Formats: sequence, structure tokens, C-alpha cells
Amino acid sequence: MPPKALILRAPGINRDKDVAFACELAGATPERVHVNQIAAGTVRLADYALIIIPGGFSYGDHLGAGKLLAVDLAHRLGEPLHRFVADGRPVIGICNGFQVLVKAGLLPGWDDDPAPAVTLTENESARFECRWVRLEADPGCPCPFTDGLAQTFEVPVAHGEGRVAVRDRATLDALRARGLVALRYTAGANPVAYPANPNGSCDDIAGICNPQGNVLGLMPHPENAVLPQQHPRWTREPWREAGDGLAIFRNAVRYAASL
Repeated sequence: MPPKALILRAPGINRDKDVAFACELAGATPERVHVNQIAAGTVRLADYALIIIPGGFSYGDHLGAGKLLAVDLAHRLGEPLHRFVADGRPVIGICNGFQVLVKAGLLPGWDDDPAPAVTLTENESARFECRWVRLEADPGCPCPFTDGLAQTFEVPVAHGEGRVAVRDRATLDALRARGLVALRYTAGANPVAYPANPNGSCDDIAGICNPQGNVLGLMPHPENAVLPQQHPRWTREPWREAGDGLAIFRNAVRYAASL
């Protein structure tokens, strides 16, 4: 049986159908589930092999991007969600979902420091950034979802608060030393500056994972780069058999099926 993927819905989430389509292409059976169904006990996280928190503007981003949905996760779904993660099952947060995972304390996910060490804040440009970017995966990262993504690949971003900021230099050093920087913005041989780094993230960070590697948060939208026709150069690059972002979902589904 294909692994079942829970696509978390909440007021303001607007990329859930895109993520469900990407999961189908990758070989999973997606189900779009509202957070209230889980909190009420009518849906159990334990019945799923994969959880994805899509992008959008959960609860209108009141009190900060992703903050209120993060409160839901921490206080209404805390025990089953932490058990899901502890079991090694995969969780992915995309854009607003990344913000949710960080503010719920699931990323960077190290237990020896309860204080917030990483956050996502306003873009340095002070405006919403929507464009295609180039990414590269860190080969030393333990995240199975980025496994094999050795070459640079292209996906879009669409966010106003995507800048990864760390508490201090020691935090950044710890992220690097533990291999938790899963994805970085890149510009080939050129220095990575705006607009290649669309938000000013420190160390050009586009995504991080937890030490176990089964929780990934990223600001770019791989679900909007799963078909070759979604790429702006698709008519000039007929060799593309799939969008670059599909590999992340295929890796996640393969990993979920192996558990």
C-alpha cells in the first residue's frame, strides 16, 4: 500500500492542494486534514506515515507568521506529534509550515537548549519576495529528503518573513557542526546576495532539519516545481522530465515507506 500522507489544514493555509498533488506524483496517498479534526480525536496522527504542513498564511499570520498554528501544534497536538517525530516518521514544513515548526520548537530540535535559538523574521528587503531561486543541498546533512540532491536545483519562493536568523554565532556554528543546514540558496560561483538569497538569511540558509533528520523545514516551495511545465524556461529546456522539487517528495515518500 502507498504510504498515507497527512496534509495539515488550518485557516489561511492555501498550498494544501498543491502539496497533495505533489504527494500523489511521488507515490503517496494524501489526505487533507483540518487541525481541528486531529485535536478532536476524529483523526489520529499515528495512522499516517508522513506529515506535511503546507504554506500559506495560517490564522492570517496574526501575532506573527505561523505563531498561532504553532500554538495549536504545541498545546493541542503536542503529545501525538512529538511521539510521531520520536518514532522517526517524516515531517516537512514548507514556507509557513517551516515557520510553524520553528515556533513550535520542533526545529532545530536539539534537546539540550530549550530557549529559542532560531527564528524566521522579515525579509531584509522589507517586502514580499516571489521568484525562482537556485538551491543546493548540504551532503553532510542527515535529512533523507535531500539525499542525492548534489547538483543545484530550482524552485520558487513566495514569502515576506523568510529570513533565517540565529540567536548568536555559537548557534550558527552548532547548526553547521551538526549538519542541520539542509538547503542553502546558491548563485553558482558568485557571492550569494540579493536576489539569489531572497530574504537575507544568515549563511544563505533555505532549510534546516532536526538532528535525527526526519523533520525538515524549508522556505522555498518544492510543491510548485513538480512538473516541467511549471518552470519558466520549460519551453527552452525540453529535457526536463519533472520539476526539480519532485525529488524531495519522492525521497520523503520512499523514506516513509521504508519504516
